[in-house]
Amino acid sequence: MPTLSASSKHFPLSRVSRIVLAVLCMLGTAASGPAHAQTARKPSPYENGRPLRPDEVEARKAEDARWGGPRFLGKIQTRAEFEQLARVYNAGTPLEIPHVLFVIDRQRADRIYYLHTPRYGLHETFARERRLLSGDKAKLIAQYKDPNRRLLFGTLSWQNGLPGYTFEFWEGDLLTPELLTLTAQRLAATFYEPLRFKSNSTLQEQTAQRAGMDVVTQEALLREQTFLPLNTGRAQGRLRIVKSVDETSDLSPTDIVVLDEVPVALTPVAGLVTQRPSTLLSHVNLLAKGWRIPNAYVRDAVAALREHDGQWVELTVENNGYRVQRMAQPAAAASPAAATPTATTPLPKPDLSVRAVKPLSGMTTRDSRYCGVKAANLGALKSVLPPAANVPDGFCIPFAQYAAFMHKLGVPARLAALEQRADFASDANVRRAELAKLRQDIADAPPDALSADWLARWKKQLGGRGVFVRSSSNSEDLPGFSGAGLYTTVPNVTQADALARAVQTVWASVYNFEAYEARRAAGFNQDAVVMAVLVQLAAASDSSGVMITRDPFDASRRHVTYLSAKRGLGIKVVEGKRQAEQVMYSSWSKAVQVLSRSAEDTELVAAAGGGVREVPIEGGRQVLNDALVARLAAVGRQVKKRLGNADQDIEWAVQGDEILILQARPYIDGSR
Repeated sequence: MPTLSASSKHFPLSRVSRIVLAVLCMLGTAASGPAHAQTARKPSPYENGRPLRPDEVEARKAEDARWGGPRFLGKIQTRAEFEQLARVYNAGTPLEIPHVLFVIDRQRADRIYYLHTPRYGLHETFARERRLLSGDKAKLIAQYKDPNRRLLFGTLSWQNGLPGYTFEFWEGDLLTPELLTLTAQRLAATFYEPLRFKSNSTLQEQTAQRAGMDVVTQEALLREQTFLPLNTGRAQGRLRIVKSVDETSDLSPTDIVVLDEVPVALTPVAGLVTQRPSTLLSHVNLLAKGWRIPNAYVRDAVAALREHDGQWVELTVENNGYRVQRMAQPAAAASPAAATPTATTPLPKPDLSVRAVKPLSGMTTRDSRYCGVKAANLGALKSVLPPAANVPDGFCIPFAQYAAFMHKLGVPARLAALEQRADFASDANVRRAELAKLRQDIADAPPDALSADWLARWKKQLGGRGVFVRSSSNSEDLPGFSGAGLYTTVPNVTQADALARAVQTVWASVYNFEAYEARRAAGFNQDAVVMAVLVQLAAASDSSGVMITRDPFDASRRHVTYLSAKRGLGIKVVEGKRQAEQVMYSSWSKAVQVLSRSAEDTELVAAAGGGVREVPIEGGRQVLNDALVARLAAVGRQVKKRLGNADQDIEWAVQGDEILILQARPYIDGSR
């Protein structure tokens, strides 16, 4: 770690993170654009689904001809020879890692070539120049898929964090134990130091185990990572070290908050740093993207940033590190009203003419006008996803019923009076207290006369079984505002007398303090918010989680699906309190890459009398097998296609052999 001044600190990635940044050899390509430490990969021009054309190969050869030195060596006997052949990623930075491509020709007595890697950015370039490879795309693909292939294409790297050398193959390489053993033997006979095999997929890890070979896994490297950019960006604000959000009532949109762990809910802030890792898809991380604020996990952040507590700073979160630099307090920040938006953002206008309860079956996305995007999307998916997946049955209580109930209670007039008060506008503690009273009055009000219709629908359509009562407002699941986690879900309602109370609790959650503050920061008119309620069959999930239909770390990788998962009900996944299982699946390479296994030792299950209970987890840490990951990714692609081909943030569950889709909202990438 370099010496840092008192006024400005730059925290680079750990040595292990440097390993992760360059260890994955994507068909042996050179880096083109920023590498991503959190996914242990480097970009590949092959990801557009085709190899280089002959003219592109020749162009690359001409470009690389300026590099001197031997084109290849048959042995590397010293560190100097390795460095002579190596291409160096991120030269001159803390992320610097040298790597060398190698080719093994099985047709010529397993001859090995260590390539001058700056000259040959791709194995293919070398193989075609030496006439080891000819033919079309199929011939090239065979060198990664055919167990009887002629050529083996690999990469070896010096890893400061081990320390030592590793060798590896592209994530989609269908290695056999025999090919892996052959590679290890040829490297041992021709390289001057021992090497360890680095697996880049679950399949390769299993292959190494069958070969009786020790393996360095991607998860093991990532587990030691000391920094993770959950949302890149830059912000200015007062840095505050906060033990618990629940115990801190005066958080401001001008605060940069340093926390011990990801909170379940959060009011708008300027930036966020946590010192415990969590899933990328926790509600708070999704809100940070929607707010376009920098957000990072930094190990031991509280100790590292203690000297800045209470000071005005500029926080910058980038892909390879973060900076905190002292600054003078802006004059405009002296007034609490400075954080109040001056412009308003329109919300989707609700249709209040539809008052009847609407079953999910038969609904389309256009029904969001009176039932909200969440319910409408699920209704639209219910008829098109089977047999690949199903949407649990349910019904929607439309906006009009909410609006009528609020009018009956005088809520619009009461809210208007509150917003005219100077103390309500300027003091977050006053808003918190007044909104809590308002919620309580809504939840405790005598049940609406229409509640008899809800009960009748629950019994007739859903058989009186346990249901989740969920929000579907016009201020969530929007293209630029997800609203993730802002409103209340009442889980596993099993009793008739609890259903009306649950619906009114969801209605009241319009005035959750975090929801009100988020809308305030977004510039929404509070009196334009309406709430529909989705009553949906509870699923006794064996596992559940969230997926994104693209690589959230690299927008160009549209063929990748990112999934996070835990056992039991999905509430714990989106809370983000403990590390979830995180995997990446490529529909192109068919490879599953494990970023982390679940750190949970308990799971949530439905309680017989209603609600949920927490029970110990039995068995290993693995939640999803490769076959299930591939099925989930395929369902995700189908959901994306059915919802306008926009990337989706999807909540799912698995019950037995059945995949259930519980929510689909537009994925918001708030990096800046």
